[in-house]
Amino acid sequence: MNNNNNMVCDLETGVCGVAGDEQMEVIDLTKPNKKIDLYYVTDPICSHCWALEPVLRRFVSQYGEYFNFQTVMGGMLEKWGDGFADAANGIAGPSDVAGHWREVGEYTRMPIDGSLWYDNPVHSSYPPSRVYKVIQQQNEALANVFLRRAREAVFAFNENIADKDVLIKLVNELGLDGKKVVEQADEPSGQKVLNEDFGLAASLGVRGFPTIIMVNEEKKGVKIVGGRPFDYYVAGLKQVLNDEDLNAKDQPALSALLKEEELLFSKEIEVMYDIEKNDVAAFVEKELAATPYETKEILGENYFVLSK
Repeated sequence: MNNNNNMVCDLETGVCGVAGDEQMEVIDLTKPNKKIDLYYVTDPICSHCWALEPVLRRFVSQYGEYFNFQTVMGGMLEKWGDGFADAANGIAGPSDVAGHWREVGEYTRMPIDGSLWYDNPVHSSYPPSRVYKVIQQQNEALANVFLRRAREAVFAFNENIADKDVLIKLVNELGLDGKKVVEQADEPSGQKVLNEDFGLAASLGVRGFPTIIMVNEEKKGVKIVGGRPFDYYVAGLKQVLNDEDLNAKDQPALSALLKEEELLFSKEIEVMYDIEKNDVAAFVEKELAATPYETKEILGENYFVLSK
């Protein structure tokens, strides 16, 4: 009997035999640490940022392991008056915003009411931006949940998110002390941390929202201005990483996604799962067969929430 212990079964041929003369081999199974910095420069009342939500959520969900995501407040509206205007969009005062918002909502199918601009206009985007920064200092993930809830409130449900009572309610719903957080945001320190974001946005050369900037270790990258299709951001990421073979994670199960987000509009489900509008109802019914949920409608669009 051969006492040679240097034997092996070959995985490819299935034949067992002598392993050969190879000595001990040092290997490295460490996954390459390819990670970049991604800056998302935005504002709570930016309608095109709201329209970008479906694409951005999928991009982060499937490719987030490749970048450090940082939300930066850009300061769209300090106050009305003093010559503020957006001539490119025909906006000279609050009432002019309503039509612009409706157009964005109808075109992108992320629901936007906008009628608050006639009778209860947002006087500034700074208050919700400061609240975001205060929460971010404690918990960045929770701050991004606040930003989402604030956008739902102002765009779809027509609530004035510059109003203290509205902000307190939104923060309370996160499990935080809304009154305390809003008061802290109104202190000079609240504006100070917001100004730091403004400085960062300026240093990145940002002139409009949304702007996404991806930068690698060599401080080279891409700047993507405005809302773009999903593949556009994937292409930008590949360019910055100089890698065409990035591995996208599978989309999360709809039940898990709805549990995390609490509210999803039809357009968000269409983008996340690559399905047509007419197929959403059947898809939701199948995927949420074991999950209690409700289908609701606003501004001609369906949205889905967990049953309470």
